[in-house]
Amino acid sequence: MFKEFKEFIKRGNVVDLAVAVILAAAFGKIVATLVEGVIMPPIGLLLGGVDFTSLFYVLDKTKGAPVSLAEAKALGVPVIAYGQLINDVITFLIVAFVVFLIVRKVNHMKSKQGKGEVTTRDCPRCLSTIPLKATRCSECCVDLQAS
Repeated sequence: MFKEFKEFIKRGNVVDLAVAVILAAAFGKIVATLVEGVIMPPIGLLLGGVDFTSLFYVLDKTKGAPVSLAEAKALGVPVIAYGQLINDVITFLIVAFVVFLIVRKVNHMKSKQGKGEVTTRDCPRCLSTIPLKATRCSECCVDLQAS
């Protein structure tokens, strides 16, 4: 079992995945800070000085009407804190858009690579893939003319 795990870890794609997860976590923090500290304050100002993280709806008004979300939590008043959800949705949209741009660019680069020089051909007899310079097919042993 340890040997199988060791082989699994040695695969390059596992290391690539680990690096991607670490970078995504760091990128997520940067985007969260961008949304909470740069994007939302001007939007809140345009909407009359609203701080989105403090928006909430009181579910049980019998315990009083708290003025802030912190006060509601301190009093134990059940609330729906929808302001943080707004921030999180905007953060998600920004991350999703950046990932879309990255995937789009990678796909574009891959499509350019695929249009490179042809280095193989199909064997006329067995249709296996062989190098252009081959004079004999390695699958069916038919003699070929080098291209």
